[in-house]
Amino acid sequence: MITGERMAAVDANAAALGVPQKQLMESSGNAIARTVREVTAPGATVAVVAGRGNNGGDAFVAARFLDDYDVRTLLLGRAETIGTEIARENWDALQHAGYETREVTDSENFALPDCDVIVDAMLGTGISGDLREPAATAAQAINDADATVVSVDVPSGFDANAGNSSAADDTGDLLASNAVEADHVVTFHDTKPGLDDLDADVTVADIGIPAAAERFVGPGDVQLARPDDRTGRAFVIGGGPYTGAPALAAQSALRAGMELSFVAAPDTVAGEIQSYAEDLIVQPYESEMLTPDQVSDLVDTAERYDDVVILGPGLGTADETLEAARQFLTSYTGPAVVDADALETVPDLETEATLVCTPNRRELAGMGGPDVDDLQEAADEIETFTAELEHVDVLLAKGATDVITDGERTRLSRSGTAGMKVGGTGDVLTGIVAALLEHAEPLDAAAAAAQVNGLAGERLAAADGFGYLASEVLEEIPKVLWESEGSEN
Repeated sequence: MITGERMAAVDANAAALGVPQKQLMESSGNAIARTVREVTAPGATVAVVAGRGNNGGDAFVAARFLDDYDVRTLLLGRAETIGTEIARENWDALQHAGYETREVTDSENFALPDCDVIVDAMLGTGISGDLREPAATAAQAINDADATVVSVDVPSGFDANAGNSSAADDTGDLLASNAVEADHVVTFHDTKPGLDDLDADVTVADIGIPAAAERFVGPGDVQLARPDDRTGRAFVIGGGPYTGAPALAAQSALRAGMELSFVAAPDTVAGEIQSYAEDLIVQPYESEMLTPDQVSDLVDTAERYDDVVILGPGLGTADETLEAARQFLTSYTGPAVVDADALETVPDLETEATLVCTPNRRELAGMGGPDVDDLQEAADEIETFTAELEHVDVLLAKGATDVITDGERTRLSRSGTAGMKVGGTGDVLTGIVAALLEHAEPLDAAAAAAQVNGLAGERLAAADGFGYLASEVLEEIPKVLWESEGSEN
């Protein structure tokens, strides 16, 4: 099962793997045509009611596979406003080949022909809420018609992102009040949440998306988690024996889209951390290290401001510090990225916090996970281990190939170069994860962060080989997130 948002990411990943959307649209259209042939005999009249997105483009392709039928295609809107190049190309193909088509420029001009089958391709998985004109009028006409309705991917007015893997029996939250009432649904690649609860026959069509488009993190994952606004506060609890790590994590969160980055650190090192960047807000506490005495105030600050917490960079492994980390996570209820020294407190933890843990290979083994050199080969073991960590939402195991898993779903990020072995790049990754957690679900945020961090390193490696520093990776983060579409998987 896959949501509409995730499906868009997989489409983009497939294109990066060399399977273009145009090829997928051809396969989708063929699948729609097969269902039409199954529900009615050759010679029947088929009305295609299409929108201006790729959902409509799928239906334009289907019309070309139905030459044994009397097909009439209605486009809701003007052809020049078709939203994607591949949909426009398939509309043009209908024009050049002499198929019967008509543009419907407003609801008053909509007239559904007498037909045996209606192909509903007005709106796809990216649209939710009540239908607006002219789709609203078209949907009413479709529902009133004495014809079999075949919807493309989802019925128009169905929210493919509102459900989940255990969609509620009541589809009221999934369907607009004026949604199309489909008899058949041809959905692509995998079923969408809530479709099985509709009173319709659902066909899942394999359109040739490779399994790697879901398994390996790609540009679609980056687009899915990319911030569309600068929001949120990072609250880094780190420093003591080390000062560079919390500074890198805090700066990284800013580079990935957060408004503010705070660092809570011992007063003995607060000035040194502040000296790394004037953009940071350092909040010192009286101590040489983190101890249980500071936990109550730190939890109160994080909860009061809805911070995304980063716990661990540079903390050290003193017994008092680890106990303080354990107490913090036990009391805190918000999102937290746990890294470095704080990771060893996680396995036996009980917490209501949303935890994303980011161990390297050595730290993973220290947590009780697989002790392996090749994380990719151990991906299934890491997934099983994460499932056993009851209070960990996502584990991001850092290596030559990063393994990102929530214990049920696992993704692999192959971005990066050997230059990423330089100290501090893991702290940069931690900050990116925190920033993306402000906008995306934990697994999506962690997967995209791993990819962005690696791609930032690749950009530097192209010019400097292996000679770049973690602090230089910071400047590449926004370029990867917003100035490019990512790279191939």
